[in-house]
Amino acid sequence: MKLRDNTVEGTITVSTTSVVTLSEYLATSYRPDCEYLDGELLERNVGEWDHSRLQMLLSHYLCSREKQWDILVVPEQRVQVKATRFRVPDISVLTGPPPDGGIIVEPPFLCVEILSPSDRMKEMQERIDDYLSFGVRYVWLLHPRTRRAFVYTLDTVREVKDGMLRTDDPDICVPLAELE
Repeated sequence: MKLRDNTVEGTITVSTTSVVTLSEYLATSYRPDCEYLDGELLERNVGEWDHSRLQMLLSHYLCSREKQWDILVVPEQRVQVKATRFRVPDISVLTGPPPDGGIIVEPPFLCVEILSPSDRMKEMQERIDDYLSFGVRYVWLLHPRTRRAFVYTLDTVREVKDGMLRTDDPDICVPLAELE
């Protein structure tokens, strides 16, 4: 078993990773679900109040507008970003039909990641890069305590300064103030 240091904001925590086969990963249910990166099983940072509360509020906001925006919203769903890489975004938003199997294999329209105190920016950037190179059009990164938010696309990254998370085609607009 390998150890991977996962830290952000000066908090030091250590999470474990272990090497497993792809077939073992696909046949196993983890609680909470784990990511799979080229043979390495990576525990996700979950379970803190601020993170969970923001994830629930944003999921609810998006879900209540699924018909209006013609989207499907799912929390913590496995997304196969490469043949041997599976990510588990906090929230995925699809604009097409639901996946045939239990795993999303086509790029979601939007992936949302909510920071946990033990997240390291290096690993978060790697996760965002995986989504964008897979074809995800938008990635939202949110800080649950400060409500600072960033929107990533293949071409740009910008901080949300006007308090509105947005996408185009479909036009999704989420006021951060609604997520209190």
